[in-house]
Amino acid sequence: MPSSEERRFEVLRAIVADYVSTHEPVGSKALVDRHSLGVSSATVRNDMAVLEEEGYITQPHTSAGRIPTDKGYRLFVDKLSEVKPLSPAERRAIISFLDGALDLDDVLRRSVRLLAQLTRQVAVIQYPTMSNSSLRHLEVVPLTPARLMLVIITDSGRVDQRTVDLGDVMTEENVARIREMLNAALAGRRLTDAATRVTELPDQAPGELRDALVRICTLLVEHLVEHPEERLVLGGTANLTRSVADFPGSLRQVLEALEEQVVVLKLLAAARNPGAVTVRIGEENEDEQMRSTSVVSIGYGKNDMLLGGMGVVGPTRMDYPGTIAAVRAVANYVGQILAGG
Repeated sequence: MPSSEERRFEVLRAIVADYVSTHEPVGSKALVDRHSLGVSSATVRNDMAVLEEEGYITQPHTSAGRIPTDKGYRLFVDKLSEVKPLSPAERRAIISFLDGALDLDDVLRRSVRLLAQLTRQVAVIQYPTMSNSSLRHLEVVPLTPARLMLVIITDSGRVDQRTVDLGDVMTEENVARIREMLNAALAGRRLTDAATRVTELPDQAPGELRDALVRICTLLVEHLVEHPEERLVLGGTANLTRSVADFPGSLRQVLEALEEQVVVLKLLAAARNPGAVTVRIGEENEDEQMRSTSVVSIGYGKNDMLLGGMGVVGPTRMDYPGTIAAVRAVANYVGQILAGG
């Protein structure tokens, strides 16, 4: 890259840093005073003129200062040579906070609260998708002699419960036999495979268990193949109200969009690989209501298996290095917890 282009990028980097920090348009004199650019104010003014002509910065009003455009933020993010590392204290806080979680619901609630606090943005996390999970264990609990509770536990830590009426009484011994048959056939299988396997079980069962297994397997098939609306956890919405000036005339529509689950799911749709951060800036967001925001998202999971997406939503005037580091770190720890859970 020619030295003039490198220098102009350093000017852009400085403008982004100052504007994110002060929320004030940045002038050439301030840049020279605050940053070691190694050139005169006149050179910086010329560089700013080129950056403005190329659409990376703009003049919001008649002041001498400039602010980054969406295109400018995009260039800045694309050329981030390093992501600001979290401090040891921040990493210890993440581990301590998430390690205290009791179950999957608690892990996700804590993750959202933590991410919202670290980034001061709106945080969102998607529940592990059923289709990517395997069945770890299926517990069968007698509620009455003629009624059972099925507890379906996946390898992602998700727990679902269903009750089934047997139509007749059943001994504890036969309940144990059914529990053993179900786990022998289904444990460790992907849920999509388990749904196919469960339909075959009644035909393989002893006569005295067949009627009960028909009822149980019918309920299991409905659960395993259904595609319920994806569940999300959202937190830190109040953080947006601290940046009202970043959403001129559009904060209300951003808040309304965040209430629509389908919009938030689309924001996370780009997060397809665990550990890979995606940044969508302003007009890059598909939903019109979200075009005054930036979305930093990532997939979380175990090894190469994607379980869900998570990320933050905030103004385009965002600390991108710090936000990317926080999103990546929290996703990493959530994946570790679910892998070891």
